[in-house]
Amino acid sequence: MDVHVKGWVRTKRGNKHVNFIALNDGSTINNIQVVADPNTIPENVLKLVTTGASLAVTGQLVESQGSGQAVEIHAKTIEVLGAADPEKYPLQPKKHSFEFLREIAHLRPRTNTFSAILRMRHAMSFAVHQFFNNKGFNYMHTPIITGSDAEGAGEMFRVTTLDAKNPPLKEDGSVDFSEDFFGKETNLTVSGQLEGELGALALGEIYTFGPTFRAENSNTTRHLAEFWMIEPEMAFYDLEDNMNLAEEFLKYLVQYALDHCADDLAFLEKRLLDEEKNKPANERSAMSLTDKLRFVVENKFERVSYTEAIDILRNSNPNKKKKFQYPIEGWGTDLQSEHERYLVEKHFQKPVILSDYPKEIKAFYMRMNDDNKTVAAMDILFPGIGEIVGGSQREERLDILSARMTEMGIPHEEMDWYLDTRRFGTVPHSGFGLGFERLMIFVTGMGNIRDVIPFPRTPGNAEF
Repeated sequence: MDVHVKGWVRTKRGNKHVNFIALNDGSTINNIQVVADPNTIPENVLKLVTTGASLAVTGQLVESQGSGQAVEIHAKTIEVLGAADPEKYPLQPKKHSFEFLREIAHLRPRTNTFSAILRMRHAMSFAVHQFFNNKGFNYMHTPIITGSDAEGAGEMFRVTTLDAKNPPLKEDGSVDFSEDFFGKETNLTVSGQLEGELGALALGEIYTFGPTFRAENSNTTRHLAEFWMIEPEMAFYDLEDNMNLAEEFLKYLVQYALDHCADDLAFLEKRLLDEEKNKPANERSAMSLTDKLRFVVENKFERVSYTEAIDILRNSNPNKKKKFQYPIEGWGTDLQSEHERYLVEKHFQKPVILSDYPKEIKAFYMRMNDDNKTVAAMDILFPGIGEIVGGSQREERLDILSARMTEMGIPHEEMDWYLDTRRFGTVPHSGFGLGFERLMIFVTGMGNIRDVIPFPRTPGNAEF
């Protein structure tokens, strides 16, 4: 059977009698082998067939005689659509460090690793929309430019059209934002949650899925300045309903990866195993990549209160032997990733949902529990990464929400639109946030969040 294929050269090997070209069009991790006979394909064409070059090949699809592939193409014609000078093309067939590949992020999707990650990123995005669509949720687009700080942390990127060198000033010397494009100070959003709540209190069940921004000067493997968040908000949901939905959602996404990304997962799992061979035995993961994914799908998530978790951690061997980097002193401690991973990987040996945190370490909008010490918050903890989801039942009672805002120094006048939802037809409601890149780290097994997004934005880096 004659076929016509187009793609990029991954490798070329051979001799004066025959050339074997590995061609890939980006649709799969698997290459198609093109067999080129120098008696059929002119020498001047074969010279241009180098790693990175793009080709159009016409030939006969036949059963392969060699190992590694079931079929191959015996080329009748090869057209070089775009050459790639091997002296200059940086992705020659050898092992490249992830640090180097981040410097050429415009080319790294052509590597096996990053093409696999980007295909899985697409699959996970589709699965998110499919899950919520099947459950009758409405997809809501919340603003990227906003005048509110949902988290109250203040780490926001300012949006302005004012002259940076000579902004208009008020009499007291402060910047006069009334002359700015929006007539007020505005920023890039840190979360679509508050606007999402407005949608839920009209449509019942909504979700957002969009970019969010944090001007947090964190140069770590877990932080980005620009990342994507999935934030469902549901009217008439209490904390228990919220936990049930989040567990169902995560299991759906992980199962989708297992069902639809088998080839890419197999490649990434082998990459991870090869990488771990170079690590000391005590630093190697106890589970393979697919074992971790099945671990989530096959186990019912353990539900534990923050108070119970603190008791478990305080009495644990790592805490008693001072092995934790951040020792657990007592109730009120904000848990670190090492504590979360201990609960999941060592103590319960299943995913964990922690709930009812001290109000002092959580946001103003979370519903106060009857003890006046804790809020109806929940975090979901996964093996290898710790927290993957954070959410809560929202505070629907106007008087308690107002008091909490005063307590935390959040100006009422700027948030009056938000308080209106508690004045007019308020209902119990809940929601949660899933950082999409955190999910991608989990399903791909990558160690650095900068390697699961096409163009990472981090302190000092806004290339491409």
